[in-house]
Amino acid sequence: MVIRHARPEDMERVQELIRELAEFEKEPDAVEINAEHLVKHGFGDTPLFHCFVGEVDGYIGGMALVYPRYSTWKGPVLHLEDLIVTKKMRGSGLGTALLEAVVQYGHDLGVKRISWEVLDWNEPAISFYERKGARVMRDWDVVQLDESGIKNFIENI
Repeated sequence: MVIRHARPEDMERVQELIRELAEFEKEPDAVEINAEHLVKHGFGDTPLFHCFVGEVDGYIGGMALVYPRYSTWKGPVLHLEDLIVTKKMRGSGLGTALLEAVVQYGHDLGVKRISWEVLDWNEPAISFYERKGARVMRDWDVVQLDESGIKNFIENI
């Protein structure tokens, strides 16, 4: 098992993992980005994210994608957008190894917190994160404005 920093040529496989996650989360048609977007946004002059991939015998079976944020209470923090392990690799330790890489990366950056979301019905993921020492904050709700919501908001200013 090898955990490494993703390269542009990995983004086709990363895109496949993202689609697999979308299907698992019952949102198969929600993914709008493609591998070209991932390369553009992750490897340009000002990368918007950092990605790790997990390989077993040369096969990318998982990935973790993070990006910096800033907390007005704590200072620099890291957001884990997705940690994905393909179905056939679950239980292999790949998820643990990817999470360890993310936490080490955040520690090396000197962040004060690493945060992410998990669906409330995804009990295996919740249990996994809690076993690793993460605190699942069930009293917080995620708030978003999607592209349509942003447009409507701007039109009503």
